[in-house]
Amino acid sequence: SDLRQILATKSVENIQFLPFLTTDANNLSWLGYGCLKGDGTLITVNAIGAALQTLYILVYLYYSPAKRPVLLQVLLLLAVVVTGYGYFTILVDTGTRLTHLGLFCSVFTITMYLSPLADLAKVVRSKSTRCLSFPLTVTTFVASSGWTLYGLQLHDPYITVGGGVHPLSPHVLPRVPNVPGIVTSLVRFWLFQRYRPEQDKPY
Repeated sequence: SDLRQILATKSVENIQFLPFLTTDANNLSWLGYGCLKGDGTLITVNAIGAALQTLYILVYLYYSPAKRPVLLQVLLLLAVVVTGYGYFTILVDTGTRLTHLGLFCSVFTITMYLSPLADLAKVVRSKSTRCLSFPLTVTTFVASSGWTLYGLQLHDPYITVGGGVHPLSPHVLPRVPNVPGIVTSLVRFWLFQRYRPEQDKPY
């Protein structure tokens, strides 16, 4: 939806860039985790997600009038990804690599879900939700809920530390990073209800 709007208007006005960037970082992180763990579901979902988010970033960069700030954010993302790759392949031993990478991915997931709220003050001040994406809000809610349900069924070895089970049980920890996604989506739904969009967008 956002990509179609950018292509139609040839403008990135009222389109947030940070969610594209954090989602791409999140996809790349979980793709690495999925490859390390050998989880086909994580590999497939996040490979497609990373490809799509990279496409969105390239289109946003192409139509953005201020390319320098966007490029700096992209370079920062690449630096974080390269640093993380170096850390997990060189400095972390094989036995604890999955544990550390899982926790790293969890932090990225929480960051991704919180990023659309960066303009919360702007929304309240302007009493307009034009800078928020309703389709992104819906898909974030569905995705975070789905991964939470997946986490209920998943016995994930990254919570095992030092031969013992992490204080948070296997049924709790995998879905914790997705709880902020549900909460922030509900906050954005409330904002769309509180500050209704234009008549041509009957959300």
